[in-house]
This record gives sequence, C-alpha cells and structure tokens, in this order.
Amino acid sequence: MGLRVNVFLVVLFVVWAPVLSDLVVSKVDRRIDLTSQIARITSTLKVVNEGSSLVSELLLAFPESQAKHLAHLEATPNAGKGKAKGSSISYPVQNVHPNDMPPALIFYSVSLPKGLGKGDSFTFDVLAVFTRALKPFPEKITQADIQLLVFQESAYYLSPYAVKVQTLSVKLPDARIESYTKLENTKSVGSEIKYGPYENLSPLSYSPIVVHFESNQPFAVAEELVREIEISHWGNIQVTEHYKLVHGGAQSKGEFSRLDYQARPHVKGQSAIRRLVAKLPPRAHSVYYRDEIGNVSTSNLWSDSKKTELEIEPRYPMFGGWRTAFTIGYGLPLHDFLFESDGQRVLNITFGCPVNEVVIDTLIVKVVLPEGSRDISVSAPFPLKQARETKFSHLDLVGRPVVVLEKTNAVPEHNQKFQVFYKFNSLAMLTEPLMLISGFFFLFVAGIVYMHVDMSISKSSPSYLAKLQWDEVQAAIQKIQNIINRCLLIHDKLEASLRDLSRTGDVQACKAARKAADGSLKELSKEMKPLLAFLQSSQQAAHILPKVEELVVKEKDLEERLMVKHSTVVDCYEKKYGGREIENRVASHLQKITALRQEVDDLLEFIDEI
Repeated sequence: MGLRVNVFLVVLFVVWAPVLSDLVVSKVDRRIDLTSQIARITSTLKVVNEGSSLVSELLLAFPESQAKHLAHLEATPNAGKGKAKGSSISYPVQNVHPNDMPPALIFYSVSLPKGLGKGDSFTFDVLAVFTRALKPFPEKITQADIQLLVFQESAYYLSPYAVKVQTLSVKLPDARIESYTKLENTKSVGSEIKYGPYENLSPLSYSPIVVHFESNQPFAVAEELVREIEISHWGNIQVTEHYKLVHGGAQSKGEFSRLDYQARPHVKGQSAIRRLVAKLPPRAHSVYYRDEIGNVSTSNLWSDSKKTELEIEPRYPMFGGWRTAFTIGYGLPLHDFLFESDGQRVLNITFGCPVNEVVIDTLIVKVVLPEGSRDISVSAPFPLKQARETKFSHLDLVGRPVVVLEKTNAVPEHNQKFQVFYKFNSLAMLTEPLMLISGFFFLFVAGIVYMHVDMSISKSSPSYLAKLQWDEVQAAIQKIQNIINRCLLIHDKLEASLRDLSRTGDVQACKAARKAADGSLKELSKEMKPLLAFLQSSQQAAHILPKVEELVVKEKDLEERLMVKHSTVVDCYEKKYGGREIENRVASHLQKITALRQEVDDLLEFIDEI
C-alpha cells in the first residue's frame, strides 16, 4: 500500500510541477540514520538566489503521509564538513500553506537570518525526526526470529525548487540487508546504502525507494509519561516520573520460554527490551525505581561530577506488544536549577525524557510551584499545550499552583531546557513553620485549660439528678440480689440437713437446723421490705420493678415448698416410714422445687444483665 501511494505522489508531482524560480538548491547532501527506532534525516542544503528580488525564507516540503509522523524539525547553521556543531542557534520554522502547491504536500517555512540578494548563497542544515517511519515486516515474529523493518523514502530530495546536485546515504544498524531499491548510481557499502549523485532535478522530483533490513533494536515507546517536578524553596527539587511503556516493534507470537531466553538471550530474545538507561542530571540523589508491585532491585546507579546514570531492568524481558508500568524518582539540588532575575524566580530544567531513545506518545510535565507563587509564565523552545492546576499538600491553605505542559509525539530532541518564571515572597516560607508553632501552642493551651477547668456536670441539673437516682436504684437491686443469694444458701443448708438425717437418723438435729433456717429467712425478709418499697416509689426503677417483684415471689414460693418438704421428711422419720414411702410423699414437692429454682436463677441472670 505504501509503494502505491508513493507512485501516486510521483504522478501528482510531475503533473503539478510549479516552479519557484527565485531560488535554486545548488547542492543537497542527505543522511538518513536508521540505527534506532527513530528515523533521523539530516539534510545539508546550499541555496542560491538567482532572481532579482530579496528572499528571506525558503520552503521545505514533506509528503502528507510522512509529515504526520514528523516529531521534530530544526534548521541550524552549517558547521562545515567534518566539524563539530558548535552553535545552538536555530532558525525559525513554521507550518505554512503556499498557493499553487499540491494538496498532498505539507510545507514548512524557514526564516533566513538575513535576506538573500541576487547571486547570494546560503548553506544550512535541516534535521527532520520521524517516529513510526520504520514498519516491522513481518509484523509478527517468534521469540527466536530476527526483527526486519521496512523504510520508504525518495531517492530524490523533494523540494519546490530545482536541485542541481544531490546525494543520499542511508545508515543502517547492521550490514545484513534483505533488499533495497536499486537505481542509477546506487551502491551498498557495509551497513550504508548510497544513492547519487543526481543532477539537474526539476522541482518536486520524487523517486520512491524501499529498504528492507534487519534491526534488533528495541522499540521502547512510552504511551504516557507524566513527569512531576515539585519545587521546595527549602533546598530541593523532587522529580517523579510515571512511565507506561510498550514494546512497539514486531509483535511477539507463540510461547515465551524463559529457559531458552536465559540460555541464549542474544539469540532467543534479540529484539527484546532487557534494560533501559536513564541519564539523570548530575548530583541527583535519593534515586528510586519501583513498579506496581513495589521496589525493583534490578537496577544500577553510576554518578560523577558530570552525569548520573540509572540502569533499570524490568521484572521480565519485553517482547513486541508487551507492556509494563514503573516509576522513577530522584531529588535535585535547588540552586542548580532555580535562579533569580529581575525580581523573578526562574526554573531552568530539561523538558523531555531522560531514558535513551524512547518515543513518547503523550508527555505531560507538571511543575509544582510553592504555595503563594504568582505571575507565572513559561518559555519553551517548541510549541506546547499549557494548562493550570492546583495541588494540595501538607499544611497548604490555598494549594500550590501547578503548570501543566503537554507534548505529543516527543523524541530525545525535545529533551531541551525550558523556563518557568514566577514571583514569590520569601516571607511566605515562614507560613508553614508558623502554622506548626501555632498548632503546638494552641494544643498546649488547650491541655492547660482542660487540666484547670472543672468539666463535671452541675449537681442541680436534671441529668445529674437522674444519674444519682439511677445509681440508687442499682444499689437497691444489688442488695436484693445479695439477699436472694443468701436465701438460696439457706435453702441449700436445709437440703444438707435432710441428707444428714438420712445418714445419721438424728431427728432433733434436723429440727434444729430447720428452726435456725426459718429465723434467718425471716430476718432477710425484713431487710428486703424497705428495698422493695424504695423501688416501688422510684420512677427510674419502673422498667425493672416487675422482674424484681417476680423474683421475690418465686423465691418465697421456693422457700414454702422447701419447708413443706422438710416437715414431711422429718415426720416420716419419726413415724419410722421406709425409704420408698418417704420418696412417694415428697415426689410432688421435688418436681415443683426444681422448676422454681430454675426460674429464680433465670430471673437473677436477667436482672444482672440490666
């Protein structure tokens, strides 16, 4: 499908072919770097103004199918062949829509540092960075298969201007190339394919090429990366990065064998993500790496005066289509990144991802400023979507302002410095310490007041009087329970005297025991009467009085039954009756005594619970 689209573009460009006659590209050297998942195309252009009018800008053209994957476009001064790029200056680049151009093309305008007069020339570099320009083919592979990629481009430099001379070189990660389009002046040297030179190309010339090659480089793609940079004016910047990572290369099919991978990881897992390296700022401290389960110990940290490198290893090797989520956190010295200028505080810190060669679908950077910050503004070297939030932390009153910056399709070239400007009153730093001091002060004052103030309820209040009355009711009920328990002990002694009678036959001793018990029971009955009278006169005892009266009645019935039984047994012994006759005479009393004793015990338990 991609080849057919390119053929369509060729036909379209040949038919359209407008000419911008003022400028001519006298020479173009293009270098395509495909050694990672990110395609980087560096073009060195020398343009000449052959017209009479002054030219201050020139156009760069990209096919629409390619432009949608464009992540970064930059025009910089040319340092010369073989020289290191020493200038960080870049020329303004913006998207434009010129008239009389094919609709299948996307154009960008580069503003030149000075206008080109007739016969003037200018040489500069253009870096275009593309994501998802490399397509896995086949799209699915097993654990042991190598990863093959397909890349499509034009052998000719696509430009709205005539091109006199142009060359193209394609740098691959390995010399093993499955196939590539062969045109005139094409040769392959090791891991590099060269096209050209081609001369006297008309505007919008296009010649599609396809390169099918081996690349086992891991495709680390962060579907979402949220970086939170929290500033504390007490001397620290805390950075927390939340990653949702996926392997964006050829999808894994079949089963995964941990044994095969451990035995031959470079054969049975060539394209897997085994480890990632994060280049943190120098003097980073308190570094941690964890995922949803907890801390991950498979990490290494190296640091010196110039850099800090964190090597992280996921819990499992990541094959195509596999996902993981993890968090990296570290602290930074405040004075390395925060400065004061013209009465403002300036945070100067990097924007992008510290992990090498990661493509980020959505990058969100949240800068959490101290509470009380105002007049906030942001300066960034590329367009960003901005928003504001508020975050509440410990001891915050109105919350901390949060600057939210969002960028889609981010690449390592976006790992550039950006600035956040704000104003902050240094006295506001005393707010939280004063709040703590005030809090402890009022706590101690409250403790002192509590210890010296009488918090008891007034003795004349209805609630206090009601509590006193209920306490009196409880005391009376407790006394009645004690009297009933003493009566039950006397009952037990009567039963014991009958057992002694059956063993010794001493009738007189048994009668004496009964007489003593009868006297004790009468004394207890006298003690109980005033208590019952008090309960009957108290409103607080209204809900429990029926049960108490029932208890007293049941105990009295039990006492009478025991006395009758005792008299019957003693009379039978005096008349010399036999044992069977005695049992027959008291049998009816025994059944009733047992039932009454159980009822008395139940009532005592019920009243005790109340």
